Amino acid sequence: MKCLLATLTALLLTACAVNPTSSDKPMPDRAERSSANQLMKTDVDRMADVEFAENALSLKTLMLKLYKRNPQELAKSTSDSAEQMVNWVFDGADQHHWQFKELGSKQSTDAIYLSFSAEYKGDRVLSFIVGLHTMLQKAHGGKQAFYFTDSIHPQSLYNVARNVEIAAWKLASSRKPNGELYLLSNEVNAQERNLSFEREFGKIIGRTDLLAFMLAEKSQRLISRITQSLATAAFLPF
Repeated sequence: MKCLLATLTALLLTACAVNPTSSDKPMPDRAERSSANQLMKTDVDRMADVEFAENALSLKTLMLKLYKRNPQELAKSTSDSAEQMVNWVFDGADQHHWQFKELGSKQSTDAIYLSFSAEYKGDRVLSFIVGLHTMLQKAHGGKQAFYFTDSIHPQSLYNVARNVEIAAWKLASSRKPNGELYLLSNEVNAQERNLSFEREFGKIIGRTDLLAFMLAEKSQRLISRITQSLATAAFLPF
């Protein structure tokens, strides 16, 4: 098991690696392993901590990039900068608890669906990122720090990784009745090829899948690998 954990840890760190074009970005600080709370964690718990924290950082990156590409959505929520809005959303959880009246307090897949509803007139970037974050958090038992008494079901993580794939597909393909995309993301044309959104989604999916398979191996549980066509897929239960 120690050999397996060492191998998986190396793979997880690879999955958490930043874009090569941003090699000057420092790795985030982690709590000291000698601190009291770390004594209540197994190696698997620490890996879950890393996986969730790194996925949250990826979501912050995606939110900022979406606001940069879709400034009209930011203007629906605030006159502050995109950076200030993103920091408020992710650092202010103690105040808003990831429930926003602008979204009717919708979370998880309900918030993601809202992002691509023709009737919705609010901030689609906010609803999309809130949906993704709360979906991931729910699959982790509603927590973002993990201890030996906690239990995360690997099937839930696996299903949520598939849901992130579906959400990424919706972002890239969902259009308004007039044919325009609801939200601009990747840019591929004769002058530019920007797939940075796709790469960030890939990191989230890779980390989540890796933890799911590691937990399945540790608990000797089987994961049901559900195959769906993205074009017709509904979000999976988790």
